[in-house]
Amino acid sequence: MKSKILSVLREADGYISGQQLCEELGVSRTAVWKVIEKLKSEGYEIEAVRNRGYRLVESPDVMSKAEIESLIETTWAGNTIQYFPEVDSTNNYAKRVGDETGGHGTLIVSDKQTAGKGRRGRVWESPAGSSIYMSLLLKPDIRPDQASMLTLVMAQSVAKAMREMANVDAKIKWPNDIVLNGKKVCGMLTEMTMEMDYIQSVVIGVGINVNTKHFPKELSHATSLYLETGNIVKRSELIAETMRQFEYYYGKFVEEGDLSGIQEEYNSLLVNRDRDVKVLEPSNEYQGHALGINEMGELIVKKEDGEFVRIYAGEVSVRGIYGYV
Repeated sequence: MKSKILSVLREADGYISGQQLCEELGVSRTAVWKVIEKLKSEGYEIEAVRNRGYRLVESPDVMSKAEIESLIETTWAGNTIQYFPEVDSTNNYAKRVGDETGGHGTLIVSDKQTAGKGRRGRVWESPAGSSIYMSLLLKPDIRPDQASMLTLVMAQSVAKAMREMANVDAKIKWPNDIVLNGKKVCGMLTEMTMEMDYIQSVVIGVGINVNTKHFPKELSHATSLYLETGNIVKRSELIAETMRQFEYYYGKFVEEGDLSGIQEEYNSLLVNRDRDVKVLEPSNEYQGHALGINEMGELIVKKEDGEFVRIYAGEVSVRGIYGYV
């Protein structure tokens, strides 16, 4: 009921009467009043005027199931939300749900992770109160070799959402890091569960540094939306916008069966494009010039000897010659 009341207050053009809320929700005035008081205690600024009703004046940076649900406007992406103040890893939880009852588009969100994961088993620092830790569960009808492209779909979605919500020049470091002014603001981890030769589920984990104000010296390559803009960004709004963008770009991916529908836009945001890069493979390292991605999401690199190579996202890292990007 809380998420519904928030949605109605947000959609209202001015005040909405308590009686109207009662009728829309099928509850008593006392029940509505209790929810309003609860919302006020959580930091929502709600004006109540006799004979006029309630008006939502301001929303704080709240992370809750009700807040996110009240902002989601998608058909399926994030339409089912599971929220936790703390969890070991949103990816781990999403995989557990996927093995049981979780449906396509289920979104797992937590304010804090105790065992956050990055690529190659790295630890992802996940303190409470300032960042986004979320995992989207997908059950796509695609071939296993197409799954890696979903990471690029999410990268495109997050970059676009940041541009819309925070007015920043978000760029993509192939295949899936989001950078601002050459520093990392978001990382992703995609994990696939297979059964025989078909995909059972794909989980895309996303960690975004939103309102973080300080980073330790060992994370000098990291930044946050707050540090880049000086403004607090409402995390739940950014989550909702990311789901809206993902549903759109995922539709293009399904329609084409590859990334040809978003290839041009992705390349326009690719920070590696037209730059010299260092390619780090498990047993090999070389330099080249990055040209952009193809329709399969592979990065096309022209080596120093003139050979063109296609780099598949996986155990390969691509860095700038002189640093992170």
